[in-house]
Amino acid sequence: MRSPLQPHGAASDPAVEALKRGLAVGPITVAAGIPGWRKYLLRGFAGLGFWWLIYRSLAPFAAWFTDSLCGLAKGSRLGAAVEFFVYESPKVLLLLTLIVFGVGLVRSFFTPERTRRILSGRRESTGNVLAALLGIVTPFCSCSAVPLFIGFVTTGVPLGVTFSFLVSAPMVNEVALVLLLGLFGWKVAGLYLITGLVIAILSGWVIGRLRMEKHVEDWVYATKPGEAAAAERLDWPARIRAGWDAVKDIVGRVWIYVLIGIAVGAAIHGYVPENFMASIMGKRAWWSVPLVVLLGVPMYSNAAGIIPIVQALLGKGAALGTVLAFMMSVIALSLPEAIILRKVLKPRLIATFFGVVALGIVLVGSLFNWIM
Repeated sequence: MRSPLQPHGAASDPAVEALKRGLAVGPITVAAGIPGWRKYLLRGFAGLGFWWLIYRSLAPFAAWFTDSLCGLAKGSRLGAAVEFFVYESPKVLLLLTLIVFGVGLVRSFFTPERTRRILSGRRESTGNVLAALLGIVTPFCSCSAVPLFIGFVTTGVPLGVTFSFLVSAPMVNEVALVLLLGLFGWKVAGLYLITGLVIAILSGWVIGRLRMEKHVEDWVYATKPGEAAAAERLDWPARIRAGWDAVKDIVGRVWIYVLIGIAVGAAIHGYVPENFMASIMGKRAWWSVPLVVLLGVPMYSNAAGIIPIVQALLGKGAALGTVLAFMMSVIALSLPEAIILRKVLKPRLIATFFGVVALGIVLVGSLFNWIM
């Protein structure tokens, strides 16, 4: 129907019609008179405000739940363990949700194909640094190690550069980084970031210098590189949906490990004497760093599950370097990853990879115990 203000016979203005109907015109979405980007911005601020109110109320709620509702004595072992669990469980899950959503937005700009194109043809020293940095933001898990490795090697990425990426992606975990920032502050988070990057860069450089290309399975080099898929050019609503999809996927998979980790941390917090942890994981126990790395390598856990245990260990007197070494070995090196990598690597290269990374973690952990 023609607008009363529209001259007879003139074409309808699509923007005006869209404003009436709440439809999309070009890159701008109009819904009930509110542009799409403003609608998402308002929803974002409202969501952050609600998130902040819940986060701020966790400590008084945990104290009320433990003291008043459960009637547990203040300072008792069971009371300390219950209060730790009731406080840390929603706290870690809230932080995890916020972090994973932000990471989902960032990852919408970085596909594995784009990462591969960036690293192809780089000189090895520059490539090691760039690969370690890209490993932080590129989607990666143990199950994707084989296709990523094949894609990198067959498109000309040097072997050492590929290993810098394979070390950095799980070790410098963005979830662990921001959880450490929220739980312990920027100093601990910064130490974790810097040491993880250094280990990834140097491990890849060492493996590159050893010239171990012959220990890659022959069929890998015979594989023809597939055509890289064009990176999607997403608008902001699509990127926001990607963030929520990441929350549903990652938080939906790891929440049980988070609760298990917090339960273990609560038991340590409530029942393990401080002197005991200080004696076996303190600075004076020089053997503690190699021991926790040997214990951590066969284990398999994700960052969200191990952080609450790290928090409890530090609270009971364990040394920072020892705890960071334990966390890095659990996250970066695992038996399932070795089994998966066996499809493309010969045993000697897998052993070299694990040995170089484990040695780097031991040296970094020992260094931090010495200087801090």
